[in-house]
Amino acid sequence: MDLETGFYQNRVKKESWRTVLTLAYQSLGVVYGDLSTSPLYVYTSTFAEDIENTETNEEVYGVLSFIFWTLTLIPLLKYVFIVLKADDNGEGGTFALYSLLCRHVKVNLLPNSQSADEELSTYKKDINTSPLQTSFGAKLKSTLEGYRVLQKFLLVLSLLGACMVIGDGILTPAISVFSAISGAELSLGKDHHLYIEVPVACIVLIALFALQHYGTHRVGFLFAPVVVIWLLCISAIGIYNIIHWNPTVYRALSPFYVFKFLKKTRKGGWMSLGGILLCITGSEAMFADLGHFSQLSIKMAFTFMVYPSLVLAYMGQAAYLSRHHVMENDYQIGFYVSVPQKLRWPVLVIAVLAAIVASQAAITGTFSIIKQCSALGCFPRVKIVHTSSKIHGQIYIPEINWTLMILCLAVTVGFRDTKRLGNAAGLAVITVMLVSTCLMSLVIVLCWHQNVLLAICFGIFFGTIEALYFSASLMKFFEGAWVPIAISFIFMMVMCIWHYGSLKKYEFDVQNKVSIDWLLSAGPTLGIVRIRGIGLIYTELVSGIPAIFSHFVTNFPAFHQVLVFICVKSVPVPRVRHEERFLVGHIGPRDQHIYRCIVRYGYRDAHKDDLQFENDLVCSIAEFIRTGKTGLNGNAADDLSKDLEDMTVLGTPSTHISGVQLREDNEVSSESVGSSKHREMHTTLMTKPKKRVRFFIPETPKIEGGAREELRELMEARESGIAYILGHSYVRTKQGSSLFKKMVINFGYDILTKISRPPAYALTVPHASTLEVGMVYHV
Repeated sequence: MDLETGFYQNRVKKESWRTVLTLAYQSLGVVYGDLSTSPLYVYTSTFAEDIENTETNEEVYGVLSFIFWTLTLIPLLKYVFIVLKADDNGEGGTFALYSLLCRHVKVNLLPNSQSADEELSTYKKDINTSPLQTSFGAKLKSTLEGYRVLQKFLLVLSLLGACMVIGDGILTPAISVFSAISGAELSLGKDHHLYIEVPVACIVLIALFALQHYGTHRVGFLFAPVVVIWLLCISAIGIYNIIHWNPTVYRALSPFYVFKFLKKTRKGGWMSLGGILLCITGSEAMFADLGHFSQLSIKMAFTFMVYPSLVLAYMGQAAYLSRHHVMENDYQIGFYVSVPQKLRWPVLVIAVLAAIVASQAAITGTFSIIKQCSALGCFPRVKIVHTSSKIHGQIYIPEINWTLMILCLAVTVGFRDTKRLGNAAGLAVITVMLVSTCLMSLVIVLCWHQNVLLAICFGIFFGTIEALYFSASLMKFFEGAWVPIAISFIFMMVMCIWHYGSLKKYEFDVQNKVSIDWLLSAGPTLGIVRIRGIGLIYTELVSGIPAIFSHFVTNFPAFHQVLVFICVKSVPVPRVRHEERFLVGHIGPRDQHIYRCIVRYGYRDAHKDDLQFENDLVCSIAEFIRTGKTGLNGNAADDLSKDLEDMTVLGTPSTHISGVQLREDNEVSSESVGSSKHREMHTTLMTKPKKRVRFFIPETPKIEGGAREELRELMEARESGIAYILGHSYVRTKQGSSLFKKMVINFGYDILTKISRPPAYALTVPHASTLEVGMVYHV
């Protein structure tokens, strides 16, 4: 399956129950690893210091009741029955909600957005069901569109959720692996187990991150069986403990014990909510990983496998603790103490494997969120490696991987206990959930067009529960909760500085762009000559000629016989279909052979390699010429609206088989030349032998003579080669700028530009054919 065909996955997956069950089984290893391993550390973190398990059992029953209702209300009710329905063409996550809002309300801060983007089939804008202008939804929409500060706040809110996901990607491997290995403490002395747990946990974490570049598809087939075995294991242990120690523990599922618990423990009980919160770590993955599966498969896996297994596991631990109030050691109140002694070592091995699966899911989720931020212009350019040609979501980012490993080892060695790791992980998890609740409330009104009371009830009900947990986690600021805040603050600064600098750079390009009239009139004055080949000028502009190119021709008065101003842009949809990939148009008179090509990608799309991209680009321009569009002339080229109207939507060559196709000599046999369906146009250049490029054009009497000459010119240029002209900009502030702006641009953005990947790398441009033009931008 091609990387970009994932858009259709959800529709295909609903064809049969067998397919749904298969996907539900596979989702156990990808989605539920983190959530399934939470029994390892929930009770340990809850009873760490705020409350004690007394003879009355009111504390342990209260904790069990809290866990049960938290699992029921947040993962089951909120995510399974409500949030999963807010998919963005089959994709989920914080950015999917933000993308939905951007398409229904004009809050998108991407500077190069176009009205043509709204015509994409995946844009899915429900114009027919829009609310009346007098409704609250219309007023809210106009308010958001009218105030730029609200649009920035919405973006910052989404970035906050993304930063907390990154923090969770650091903390989840640490707490999962450390808690799994902590089972060794029951077989070792108090003075010795700490010297074993931390080194072993670090070794496992190093091995986990070191193997990331191989991709999870090589060992992914083991993930689902490991989680299934783990869930069956904790379920069986839970049933055993319930029957053997306290068969009446089911009474604690009543919400009455929640109030009884809070009444007795008061502040201590409220503080312990930070530990109870850990029972829902990983719930956000149900929505974030929706693009890999279908809604029904994720719902079935959680409802019929994960949810009952977790409830039985927590009930079993509560049943054991209700009969064991005095432990020999304080650290023995965790998961392993309730496991029968003969099974502890086998369970330890399974737990470590399950923790690795949970860690892998968190790391992969972090890679995905970084890719989305980078696609939306909110993160520096990084190297993105697709580790699987069949599964579109499996990527590897080297810089982020090693950064996560260093930070993960730092918190593991620095904390060395489950309590503080739990405090840190809890705050990261609940913050992401609060962000999703806020965005979901807006989606209900602005995208689903439901009554505002429904959105208010959703926000108040789930927001109150999550705010309660958030306040309890925040109270543990100095006991580990500061870690996700510090991590998020650093990543938030990076994202905001990069977005601000990129926006100012784009504004400079818009203000200093030149017209085609200037370029054509300056030709005789500057003595500009046309050289053989195709010149691709990369720019972020969707109209006009960038200042970087005028700077180039002023100092080097020559450019290629065919000139293409190419803009590779991201649009607020998960994927752009092949048929709608390119927007192609003329710039200036037809005989100048100057084109504009806008290449559109979704925030989950994979970019093609340079050779495939070159062929797709040339064929799309050739198909544009064949269709007979004449483009713009004179001053009209500088008119944005007319520019867009005269651009044609074209797909990749695979989408127009009956159109122009490109072949090289070593790829085409002589028999294909005489085909009755195609005529071959080729030319022999009076130069040294090169690979001959051939266009195969369908039989049609409508090709004009001018179009035929234009195709021949394009073919000759393609045979001569393609050169990439990229701008290497140095962004500096203007004189008189504020100190804050100078610090952000001259210091912050400059450092990020130096440590980020160069534009040629991010665009998969071959270095041998690249020409960089330096220019100072005063913003």
